[in-house]
Amino acid sequence: MDLPERKMKILRAIIRNYLETGEPVGSRTISKYSDLNLSSATIRNEMSDLEEMGLICQPHTSAGRIPTDAGYRIYVDDMLSEERRQVNDMKEVLLKKEDKLENLLKDVAKLLASNTNYASMVSTPVVKQNKIKFIQLSQIDPQNVLAVIVIEGNLVRNTMIRVDEVLDARTLLALNMLLNNSLCGLSVDEINLGLIASIKKQAGIHSEIIGDVIDSAAQAIRPDEKPRIYTSGATNFFRYPELADNTNKTSLLINDFEEKDTLGSIVHESLENNSDSNGIQVYIGNEVPMASMQDCSVVTATYDLGDNMKGTIGVVGPKRMDYDRVIGVLTQIMHQLDTMFRKE
Repeated sequence: MDLPERKMKILRAIIRNYLETGEPVGSRTISKYSDLNLSSATIRNEMSDLEEMGLICQPHTSAGRIPTDAGYRIYVDDMLSEERRQVNDMKEVLLKKEDKLENLLKDVAKLLASNTNYASMVSTPVVKQNKIKFIQLSQIDPQNVLAVIVIEGNLVRNTMIRVDEVLDARTLLALNMLLNNSLCGLSVDEINLGLIASIKKQAGIHSEIIGDVIDSAAQAIRPDEKPRIYTSGATNFFRYPELADNTNKTSLLINDFEEKDTLGSIVHESLENNSDSNGIQVYIGNEVPMASMQDCSVVTATYDLGDNMKGTIGVVGPKRMDYDRVIGVLTQIMHQLDTMFRKE
């Protein structure tokens, strides 16, 4: 929906004032915004039009107006087209190279909750359509060969293969060359029965070993559908009366938030839909794919580490969320993670 500039300014003013106070907004309050330069009568007429369009509503007689979900949607879409606010105070933390990505992501969840005063979630990267980069077989002892499988993103998977004989250096070299020449650069969908049969035939008497290695390699590059999710700041829900005034609903909200598996639907949808919004997704009210969060807004960002490794960072809060700040923070974090870990 394209709003005339004056109506858009008034809608922005209503939402921004409601974000700050949590109280219905009247025309007199809006008239105090110096950049509008409109009379109270003109503002009342415009507010009446916005109400007819379903963008604001009157919670009860004689009250001011509050935004509807549709109003929030117009506001967010308009805001996403403008330059994101930079959040410099997050930069120093994200520039610290952590030994392990997971430790960094846990810290990001905590800092995000502290920085925004909302609940936060961060998922580990989901790797889709992995491809094999390298395979190395090494004899560990007379009964075991270690298969080191390196996949895109430089992720390493180790598998122990049982053998009935000691393989000499020449045999191991030949098997390593066969595996790498045949499998490197392939995804799990490209390793078909015909290819497996051809590799086993070339391996001759060592076909059983090769079969075990191929099975392990196929398992290593199978897409990870269940990333780990780290959360922080669940107690921030109690900061907002509209989320904390019903004990049963609040308990369900917190339980679902802290039950990591249930957040998987948000991560999955965010990753599936990120291509059209530069990595940012905003879910308002009943757009949230979790019933217990339909009094909330959820803002997510998709970070991309390269080599098909993508994850989600997100914030959950009331509909009167400070969208400007949240999107600015998430955008900054997303770009910092991309810069730090993307492989050139």
